[in-house]
Amino acid sequence: MAQLSAAGHIAPTLITTGIAAVLGVWSLYALSGAGVIPRLPLIRTGLCVITGIYLLRGVAGFVLAAVAPGERSVAFWCWSSLICLGIGTLYLVGTRQVWPELSRGAA
Repeated sequence: MAQLSAAGHIAPTLITTGIAAVLGVWSLYALSGAGVIPRLPLIRTGLCVITGIYLLRGVAGFVLAAVAPGERSVAFWCWSSLICLGIGTLYLVGTRQVWPELSRGAA
C-alpha cells in the first residue's frame, strides 16, 4: 500500500477512506447503544453484526498467522488479532449490558 501510494495511485487513499468510514459508522453504533447519541436504526442487529465481525477477524488472524502469513508478518497478524478480539469483547460486553434497553419497542 505504501509503495502504491508513493507511486501516486489513488487506491490506497480510497481503501483507507472506506475503512475509516466503516469504523466511524461502527463507532456511532457503539455510542448509540450506550445512549450517548440518539438511537440508530437496527441497533440490536448492528451491534451483534459488528461484534461478530470483530471477533471473527480476531480469530481468523491467528489462523492466518499459523497457516499463511503471506506478505504480513506473524507479529502483525497476532497483534492485530489481539486488538480485534479486545474491541470485539468490549462490544460484546457493552451490548449485553444494554440489551434490555435495546428492545424493539424502546424509543
